[in-house]
Amino acid sequence: MNRAVKRSAHAISHTAGRLTVGGRLLPSFLIIGAQRCGTTSLYRALAQHPLMLKPVLRKGVHYFDTSYGRGMSWYRAHFPLKVTAERLRRRYGARPLAFESSPYYLFHPLAASRIARDLPGVKLIVLVRDPVERAYSAHAHELARGFETEPSFERAVEMEVRRLAGEAERLRDHPYAVSHAHRHHAYLARGRYAEQLARIEPLVDRERILVVDSGRFFTSPETVYDRVLEFLGLPRMGDPAFERHNARPRAIDMPDPVRRALSAHFAPWDDELEPWLGTRPSWRC
Repeated sequence: MNRAVKRSAHAISHTAGRLTVGGRLLPSFLIIGAQRCGTTSLYRALAQHPLMLKPVLRKGVHYFDTSYGRGMSWYRAHFPLKVTAERLRRRYGARPLAFESSPYYLFHPLAASRIARDLPGVKLIVLVRDPVERAYSAHAHELARGFETEPSFERAVEMEVRRLAGEAERLRDHPYAVSHAHRHHAYLARGRYAEQLARIEPLVDRERILVVDSGRFFTSPETVYDRVLEFLGLPRMGDPAFERHNARPRAIDMPDPVRRALSAHFAPWDDELEPWLGTRPSWRC
């Protein structure tokens, strides 16, 4: 499906959603990040479960970060009808769960408070990855998409503090603003996972937050998948196909001195992540 056709189909679907918004579900759980940590792969594995109801046409709605000004009716219009959920409940004997995956939610300074206010009781899933690898992957990703103009990873990392200076504060002061740099150039900041989780914890009960090591998800997907289902309170139904999505081929490897410096940078935050995972992060073992 080309982009023009896809946009047209989405517009038609969303218009229909707005007309029936009162009869639509809100999500029971969200995959909120982190970017380049396997969120798409987990989303697609979960979407194969017969009791999982994904949004119409779009994996991530991005309501609580960049589209909050559109209002709750706009958000709700993205999700399936309650009558669909009721049919599934009668068929399978368990309540279906609607969900979406927007990896900027974890990092956006206002997303957590908005989620807590608008979706009380929602569960949150966070995937984390070796933050050094995440940063390198994010730079390649943003470069390929045209959102990054600096081809050197090392130079982009050096520029990050200047690029992001004051942007989080601006987003807090102007709730409907967007920041290109904050969303697309936060290579190191997005990898300080414990810092972001600490912001969420006072707003969402800890038992409603599941942190998944994506390294373990890719090496033992069945085990992690079962843990996610247990967290969500859903039975295992069938065997999903586990595939890795959105991986980008690497043109060159990261220089060892850069890797060592970044690993040292992230070490304190990796240590703080251990209580969330219940074990050492896989990249520190």
